[in-house]
Amino acid sequence: PDRVVLQVGNRPRELPQGDLDVLFSNIDDIVKVNSRFLHGLQETASREEDQVQLIGNLFLEFQEELEQVYKVYCASYDQALLLVDTYRKEPELQREIQGIIEAVVPQAGSSGLSFLLVIPLQRITKYPLLLQKILENTLPDASAYPVLQRATHALQDVNANINEYKRRKEVASKYTRVEQLTLRERLARINTHTLSKKTTRLSQLLKQEAGLVPRTEDKEFDDLEERFHWVSLCVKETKNNVAAYLDNLEAFLHFRPQECDLDVGGGPVVQYCSLTRDLQLQAFPEFKRRLEGLVWQPLCSLAKTLAGPQNLIKKRLDKLLDFERVEEKLLEVGSVSYEEEVARHTYQALNSMLVAELPQFNQLAVQWLRQILCTFVALQRDLAKQVLQRAEGSLAQLPHHHIPELAFRKLVEDALGQTSHQLHSFQKNFEKVLPPPTIQPLLPGAERQVQALLSRYGPGKLYQVTSNISGAGTLDLTLPRGQVVALLQNKDTKGNSSRWLVDTGGHRGYVPAGKLELYRVVYRDKELRGQAGPHEDSRHLTPEPTPVPVSSVPTMTQVVAVYPFLARSSHEVSLQAGQPVTVLEAQDKKGNPEWSLVEVDGQRGYVPSSFLARAPRPAPWGWSLPS
Repeated sequence: PDRVVLQVGNRPRELPQGDLDVLFSNIDDIVKVNSRFLHGLQETASREEDQVQLIGNLFLEFQEELEQVYKVYCASYDQALLLVDTYRKEPELQREIQGIIEAVVPQAGSSGLSFLLVIPLQRITKYPLLLQKILENTLPDASAYPVLQRATHALQDVNANINEYKRRKEVASKYTRVEQLTLRERLARINTHTLSKKTTRLSQLLKQEAGLVPRTEDKEFDDLEERFHWVSLCVKETKNNVAAYLDNLEAFLHFRPQECDLDVGGGPVVQYCSLTRDLQLQAFPEFKRRLEGLVWQPLCSLAKTLAGPQNLIKKRLDKLLDFERVEEKLLEVGSVSYEEEVARHTYQALNSMLVAELPQFNQLAVQWLRQILCTFVALQRDLAKQVLQRAEGSLAQLPHHHIPELAFRKLVEDALGQTSHQLHSFQKNFEKVLPPPTIQPLLPGAERQVQALLSRYGPGKLYQVTSNISGAGTLDLTLPRGQVVALLQNKDTKGNSSRWLVDTGGHRGYVPAGKLELYRVVYRDKELRGQAGPHEDSRHLTPEPTPVPVSSVPTMTQVVAVYPFLARSSHEVSLQAGQPVTVLEAQDKKGNPEWSLVEVDGQRGYVPSSFLARAPRPAPWGWSLPS
């Protein structure tokens, strides 16, 4: 039946298609096969002398078809009975169903719908009994006897195969369900029985890994499983790519340059804005809607469909370990318990069903995925065609519409190259204007510590503290502003990426990641040669003078560097302790007196003002400039 409408109360009620599929399953296929089978039986009536032999041959001819259609119906029969039980809980609906069945099939009686559903099962189980009855009444030396024997055994095999298929389906339905359980619910399911099973499986697996017991090899299943995993991987990657495509499309739809005031009057810009506005309001939203409905949703359904077989394959591995253990015991002892026999049959049922149905599932999944990709390509083609159609009128009005495609490409490349050259020139001019540095100055006397960290970890691992840090925990460090540290790990032991493990050169601990910024080191040949001189140690031989802030030093004043300073960008210049320095400006371009623009050995750049001091004469305490 394709449609069942019931009058429930004062309103008609149509049973959902899902209910009809469960109730009657593939009854249409059964009717078609049995109609052809009945026609064949009726034809045998005209040949009475060979009728028994013809009947036997007819059963042998229909053996495979009968098994295929009836096993599907029998496998869903229990679900149909469950649905009938739910109808009984609605008295009005049950009365209406009963009334229709009594009107159409009076012999159904009070059994109603259950009577109709059990008829196909009774028919397929009666066939071997009827053939056996005919065989008993046929002489053994008759020509029809061997044919009837084969037909009887064939129909017995059909019923056995149907029962086995039904049992496999029941096992599969038990393990196909993917349950989303919380940790509390999972813990509640743990008992001594489950712990014993998992311990036994783990022991069996460890013995296999150690080579103590052989592992069961099943190349046919392994090949099928590998192909299934490839299909699953393709579906997963395609789903991720389509999700990223949809995100980018959403971002593209939010970007609307045509609504900006470009301060360009008339011409191609107006045509471009009109075309873009039309596409943003109609073509692109429609494309997105079709993409979500025809590509994204089927792709999500396909990914969800893979969850059941994935769970079955996982359960098969567990059951295989149980099966191997039972087989070992069977060889050693010669007998197993009822529970162990059930575990053995469960594995055999799962394995047989997967080997039988995984090839078809893989093929259908690939076809499904191929159809989704073809749909995606078709949608892209439709979008391009639609955009070209909408743009056809506007393109004819553009100044370069008459230029051939190759010439137009050359024109665009030249224009982009010219624009790139202009941007490059602008960048060079901009770099000549020295912006105020944003990196904190080094702490006095920290150059040696920085050099040690640099040689040990490299420049890419060095960071500088941007503000004072007060450690709150036992593993936290307390560091002053300007301290240079080396990054050891960009998260703590709990995976928190806001706390970094660093090395100060003497201590290791955690600091907030937000108070660190990358320390940039700029090497110059002259500076490297200067750092190799003996100036670093000479400043420790005598007391150092108290630095005089350079903010009080007028422009173009000769001062000296009190502390060494290592440049970290092209806007700074390196200093060595005691090196003569010419102050060009006692502040940066924003008027910040903490940085001074100086000239050292013909190079200009910024240095911390606190690192500079006047050189009073005579130098107090015997202090003198290093030679």
